[in-house]
Amino acid sequence: MTTPQLKQEQQIPAGFRQDAKGRLIPESQIKPIDQMRDELVLSLVDRANQLRDELRDYKSDAFSEIEQFVETSASEYDVQIGGKKGNVQLVSFDGRYKVVRAIQESISFDERLQAAKGLIDECLREWTKDARPEIATIVQDAFRVDQAGNIRTGQVLGLRRLDIDDKRWQRAMDAISDAVQVTGSKSYIRLYERVGNSDQYRPISLDIAGV
Repeated sequence: MTTPQLKQEQQIPAGFRQDAKGRLIPESQIKPIDQMRDELVLSLVDRANQLRDELRDYKSDAFSEIEQFVETSASEYDVQIGGKKGNVQLVSFDGRYKVVRAIQESISFDERLQAAKGLIDECLREWTKDARPEIATIVQDAFRVDQAGNIRTGQVLGLRRLDIDDKRWQRAMDAISDAVQVTGSKSYIRLYERVGNSDQYRPISLDIAGV
């Protein structure tokens, strides 16, 4: 069985333009307004592609330069920084600008989360007999899934902040901690500018919709 070859991009001869159906149309048969629209769209897209490539290069350079600076700063204290880098905040000398390198981890839970929920359910069955339904509501809400059917990790991890002195609850919190699995991470560069002389900073947007 032979594998079909990929269709090569059609070469457009001078004086023709290709329409949406792939047909070659003589420019003499294309209305001037349609030609102007085509040229405008292609020009804007070409410039956008250049900006995208520049942003990609900027992002790569920014991460590299921040990492080098952190290592240089650490070397003043004879510290070798190894492994995964964490969040870093750098502020200009005059305090006007701030650069943040942020690492956002993707978290999921393994089967030990079910053991934690079993222990929590034991607590709830006993506590609700003593007229403490508010605790049950908080906990049950934490285990609700989102619209995509995924456990809401923030709510589940937030249960560990509840100060409950019960051995079963403490075991459940240990099980939640053990169940956490880091499935990936994404790195971000965020830029900020100080608002006047206040201690507030506003983001410097690199999003086309935010400028």
